[in-house]
Amino acid sequence: MHYDVFNGDADGIIALLQIRLAQGQTEQAPCQLITGVKRDINLLQQVDSTTATSVTVLDISLEKNSKALQQLLAAQVPVFYVDHHRTGDIPQSALLTSILDTDANTCTSLLINDYLKGAHVNWAITAAYGDNMHASANVLAKQVGLSELQQAQLNELGTYINYNGYGQELSDLHFHPAELFTLLTHYPDPFVLIAEENSIFSQLKTAYLADMEQAQAAKVLTDSNLVKTIILDDAPWARRVSGVFGNALANEAPGKAHIVITLNQAKAITGTDTRTENEQSYTVSLRAPLNNKQGAGDICAQFPTGGGRAAAAGVNALPKSRLDKFIKQVASYYQH
Repeated sequence: MHYDVFNGDADGIIALLQIRLAQGQTEQAPCQLITGVKRDINLLQQVDSTTATSVTVLDISLEKNSKALQQLLAAQVPVFYVDHHRTGDIPQSALLTSILDTDANTCTSLLINDYLKGAHVNWAITAAYGDNMHASANVLAKQVGLSELQQAQLNELGTYINYNGYGQELSDLHFHPAELFTLLTHYPDPFVLIAEENSIFSQLKTAYLADMEQAQAAKVLTDSNLVKTIILDDAPWARRVSGVFGNALANEAPGKAHIVITLNQAKAITGTDTRTENEQSYTVSLRAPLNNKQGAGDICAQFPTGGGRAAAAGVNALPKSRLDKFIKQVASYYQH
C-alpha cells in the first residue's frame, strides 16, 4: 500500500495534486490518504510500516515527524519527502529522497513545480498565493504569461483552499482535506474550476467572505509599530478564519508582525466543557512582517506545541498566562 501524507492546507493539498495530475489517473496505484486540519502535522506516525510499500510526505515538518520517519526507513520503506518547514536532523538513508528548502520565499508546491518542470504550474501558483507568498506567485505567474485578472483568480482560489484547512478539529472545516484533494483531481486546469457554477470555488468563497466579515470586527489587544495582536471569538468561524485573517493583516501592514489568537476548547472525556482558568490556552497564528520574513518559526518553537516556518508559524496551545511573554518576545525579535 502506498501512503500519501500531506498537510491539509492549500500548499499540502496542491503539492500532492500536482504529483497525481502529472502521473495520470491510469498510472495511480491504490493508496491511503493521511491528512488533517492544518495544524495537525504529526501525521507520519499514522502510517502502518507493516503494510506500507512506499510513502510520499508533503508540507509537514521533518523535525516534528523525525521519529516516525526513522521507523519507516528502518522498516525498509522508501520515502519521498518534500517540505519547506524546519527540518531538524535529516536522516541519512538511501531509502529517503528529499527536497527540503526552508527559504522564506518558497513553499512545498513551488518545490514540486520545479521537480515536475512546471507540468501544472497554474496549480503551483495557486498554492503559493494560498500560502501568502504573493511575491513568488506573482513572479511565476508573469513568467508563464498570466494576466492580472488570472492572477487575481488564482489568488482567490488559493486563499479559499487554505482557509478550508483551519480549525481545531475536522468538524470545523467545510470539506475534509482528503475529500477536497479528491474533488480537485478532476480539475487539471484551475480556471475550469473557477468558472464552474456552484463549484467548490464558489462554495468556499461564500463561506470565506462571511467568516472574514465577522473577523473584521474582532478585538485588538495590542497595536504598536512592531506588532499587532487580535483576539477572535471562541467559535468555529473564528477557528476557520484565524490563519487567512493573519495573512490579510500582514498584507495590509507589511511593516509589522501580526498575532491572531483564539481560545482553545478544553473538553473532558465525558464531552462536557470543563474549562477553568488554569486550563485555558490559546491557538496562536504568527505572521512575520512581510518586509522582514524571518523568525516566526524560531519564536514559536520556543514554546511547547509551537513551530512553523520563517514567515508564518503558530502555537497550538499557548497557556493564557504566557500570552504577554509571547507578545513581548515577538516585539523584541523584530525590534532589531
